[in-house]
Amino acid sequence: MLKIAVCVSGGGTNLQAIIDSIKSGRLENVEIVRVISNNPNAYALERARNEGIDAVCVSPKSFSTRDEFNSALLDSLNEAKPDLVVLAGFLVVIPKNVIEAYRGRIINIHPSLIPSFCGTGYYGLKVHEAALQRGVKITGATVHYVDEGTDTGPIIMQKAVEVKEGDTPEILQRRVMEQAEWIILPESIGLIAKETEKK
Repeated sequence: MLKIAVCVSGGGTNLQAIIDSIKSGRLENVEIVRVISNNPNAYALERARNEGIDAVCVSPKSFSTRDEFNSALLDSLNEAKPDLVVLAGFLVVIPKNVIEAYRGRIINIHPSLIPSFCGTGYYGLKVHEAALQRGVKITGATVHYVDEGTDTGPIIMQKAVEVKEGDTPEILQRRVMEQAEWIILPESIGLIAKETEKK
């Protein structure tokens, strides 16, 4: 059984996609052991609690220094003892102590086809605004491992999505979620679960 901790900042639609995939049996031998948010008002925490999943908030605002927050985030992960940490719309720069403790065991979903529209400053709607400004015809999403860089770790899976005439950043964001993110994030976790079983 692959135990995962999911880190989220907002609504938690990618978290829901993982929960739904586990419930439907598409995602086997995976258990969400904890959901962590940096935002006390994140709807994702409610989604987790509704499913009986341990949900905690670790907010930088609760600590006087960034180092204290980084330590608390690592403590919260360690308490849950996950095999894999899944960043599903987690708008926090992952601290070095967490990357070192979970090297090769942290994955992230990014709403573009890396290396396009990624790196510092590219998150949320900003990614889709940039894609539309550039005039690309194809965008998509990428699941990748997390390292010290921003969106620089090895790619696990990508899925392309068509950009349509008249798209707004909001419309494009929704299509990328529905046609790419909600599909490849559970699939990537499933791949890792299968690889873990073989070991």
